[in-house]
Amino acid sequence: MANRIVVDNVAAGYGTVQVLHGVSISVEHGETVVLLGSNGNGKSTLINCIMGIVRPSAGEIYLEADGERFDLIGKTPEQIVDLGITLVPEGRRLFPALTVEENLMLGAFRKDARARIEQNLEICFEAFPTLRERKSQRAGSMSGGEQQMLAVARALMAEPRILLIDEPSVGLAPILVSRMIAKIKELKEKRQLTVMMAEQNFNQAIKIADRGYIIVHGEIAFEGKNAQDLQDNDMIKQYYLGV
Repeated sequence: MANRIVVDNVAAGYGTVQVLHGVSISVEHGETVVLLGSNGNGKSTLINCIMGIVRPSAGEIYLEADGERFDLIGKTPEQIVDLGITLVPEGRRLFPALTVEENLMLGAFRKDARARIEQNLEICFEAFPTLRERKSQRAGSMSGGEQQMLAVARALMAEPRILLIDEPSVGLAPILVSRMIAKIKELKEKRQLTVMMAEQNFNQAIKIADRGYIIVHGEIAFEGKNAQDLQDNDMIKQYYLGV
């Protein structure tokens, strides 16, 4: 069934500091939408609002799935995961003292995914063969690239229909960033996922973007209807491409 996320005129912040100012975006079924912006402009705050980690002070966020509308504001992160939305957080947020396999098992929180843990483990190991080899290794002893693989695989264990990915390039060498972006594209196509990715590395993000938004100081400064729209934008040329 088709599914989409809509963020409508959302304001949010931390205490007296307002970060988002009337943000409106949508992520349509089967798309890969990128949210572009440098650090401190509100990308992670917006993703955390969708996941129920930060509660907006105004606006609406809702999921349309299976012919129903689900208002996400006021729901817990656990309830949102149960609806089929999963996050790969910035910085990976693994449990370093636990093994690769134990971290993956913790990703199978969603009720609908619990009956298929073995099948989903095999999907993860097929996607990232290194994780099969390292399944008894503690996550904290792995390289940054391996940890990012594990963070993505952990999200896949929940059998998401919508995958949110926050800054997958952070802390990775350029060649590893390129491989990770390619793997996200491959998984999206194989698993028929809808993807929203927050990223500041434009040259990598554009490789998989169907369309996207530029966020500046907590406001949507530009909406690109397709990847070419983004490449032709003056802000992109100035801040990302050095033109």
